[in-house]
Amino acid sequence: MKTELDSLATALYVKTDDLLKDSPQLAPWRPGVGIAPQLSDAELVTLAMMQAMLGFTSEARWLRHAHAHLRHLFPYLPQQPGYNKRLRKAAELIRCVTRTLAVDTTLWSDDVWVADSTPVECGRSRETVKRSDLAGWAQYGYCASHTRYFWGLRLHLVCTLHGLPVAFALTGAKADERETLLDLFAIEPQLVADRPGQTLIGDKNYFGREFEQQLAELDIRLLWPARKGEAERAGSQLFKPLRQVIESVNETFKGQLDLERHRGRTPGGVAVRVLQRILALTAAIWHNDHTGQPVMRALTAYDH
Repeated sequence: MKTELDSLATALYVKTDDLLKDSPQLAPWRPGVGIAPQLSDAELVTLAMMQAMLGFTSEARWLRHAHAHLRHLFPYLPQQPGYNKRLRKAAELIRCVTRTLAVDTTLWSDDVWVADSTPVECGRSRETVKRSDLAGWAQYGYCASHTRYFWGLRLHLVCTLHGLPVAFALTGAKADERETLLDLFAIEPQLVADRPGQTLIGDKNYFGREFEQQLAELDIRLLWPARKGEAERAGSQLFKPLRQVIESVNETFKGQLDLERHRGRTPGGVAVRVLQRILALTAAIWHNDHTGQPVMRALTAYDH
């Protein structure tokens, strides 16, 4: 409904504006002299979230829609080239806002996490692969759920049992999921240090005694299904229903937030478009948590 989307947009704008007032260093760099932008950074973040929420993969179409329907929220709207340029420069701010929203929920302290990765396809034709600016980062990889190879990246995600994103990374399609997960925890040691005895649920790709031991040293208990020829593992009866959480989150990214239609052509372009979608999911959960709504309510509830 329109009123719910307006409420979410207003709440996100206020939260982002307060964050920037408290930590102005988070704002994208711009020269100290010159014309101040008419669209504030808080408005830019809100506009980016709404684009992902409403399923506009084309920035030009999105801005035309915003001009026609959202002038009550955004008195000034930039042209597409300016919007694209500012959006790419605001990637780190979007990441910081996403984390701020996640921390400001009752779900942040959940003692069970679920980890998985999902393909982010970036091209199909040989010409695209040869000419793309993503060459060197994007790789050929295999998607087991679709039983096919693809060229692109992988979004690695750690989330709570309510689907709240906790940590994420974009890597080449061939990146080892175990190494990426350990790197995520190494980059943010406090994330794990604040949660002694955390339980982590992964699929069959998160295997190996050495990997399990490395997580145990971080005081993380790993649960993953037995591979072929292995004895049934402790907690296996809980695995299937809990694993459905991450599958549901991935389906939300692909089905409702159009992750596979990101239209990014450069590393910066792909990164910020993925960040937009993570922000949209986090913002919806954050808003529902604060307004007493079911946190896993479908994002389509905000459509209008």
